Amino acid sequence: MALEYRWAEDHYDRLPALAADLVARKVNVIATGSMPSALAAKDATSTIPIVFETGIDPVEAGLVASFARPRGNLTGVCMLTAALTPKRLEFLSDLVPQARVFGLLVNTSTSTAERMIGEVEEAARTKGVQLEILKASTENEIDDAFADLVHLRAGALLVLPDPFFLGRREQLVTLASRYAVPAIYPLREFVAVGGLISYAASITAAFHLLGIYAGRILAGAKPADLPVQQPTTFELVVNLKTAKALGLTIPPSILARADEVIE
Repeated sequence: MALEYRWAEDHYDRLPALAADLVARKVNVIATGSMPSALAAKDATSTIPIVFETGIDPVEAGLVASFARPRGNLTGVCMLTAALTPKRLEFLSDLVPQARVFGLLVNTSTSTAERMIGEVEEAARTKGVQLEILKASTENEIDDAFADLVHLRAGALLVLPDPFFLGRREQLVTLASRYAVPAIYPLREFVAVGGLISYAASITAAFHLLGIYAGRILAGAKPADLPVQQPTTFELVVNLKTAKALGLTIPPSILARADEVIE
C-alpha cells in the first residue's frame, strides 16, 4: 500500500507533473484539496481512485456524473464554498450598508474564476452595488490589489475562495487592517488570524470526511459507489476585536446568526 504526499495548491502549473508522478509511483489513492488539483489528477489517471475536496460544483466541473452516482474513479466532498459567495455579499452589505463600491479579490489563474465572478456580479446587481474586480495570483499582486482599493474608493472587500488565498491569509488580513477595509472571507481560518468575518462550511469537517472516504477505498470500496458528500451546516464567524479596530458595530442580526464570535 503506497502513500505519497505532494503540495502545490498555489503553483497550478506544477499540478499536472505532480499528478503524473503519483500515478507513476502506483499509489493506491490520490487525495486532492482543490478543484485544480482534482482536475489534474483526473487527467492523469482513469484507474487510480481519487478523493477530492472542492468548493466548486464537481458535476459542473466535469469531475463526476452526479452527486449520488459519481461513476468513474472519483468521489469526495463538495463544500459549496463558491456557491456561498452571493450570501457573503449579503452579509457584507448588512455589515457596511453605506458602502456602494465593493472590491472582489480573485485569482484568475484558476479555471473556475470566471464562473465565480459572474455569480457575484449578478448578486451585486441585485443589491445595487458596484463591483470592482481585483486580480491577484502572486504575493506582489495581492499588495497591488489592496492599493487599488483606495483608488477605487471601495468600502468593502470580498475574497473569493482559492487555495492560494488560504495560504496567504495572514498577508490578506494584515493588508485589510492596514487599509482599514472591512472584508469577508471564504473560511473561518482567515478570521482566526484576525480577519473580520467569514461564512463557510467547516474545512476541518470536510477533510475529515475526505479521510473517511480514503480509508474506505483503501479497505476495498469503489469511488463510484460512494456519493459525493455535502456539508449540512455552515459557520458564520465574527471577530469583534477586528470590528472594533475598524470602528464597526456588528449588527444584532449578524451577531444573532453567528456560530462563533472571537473576542
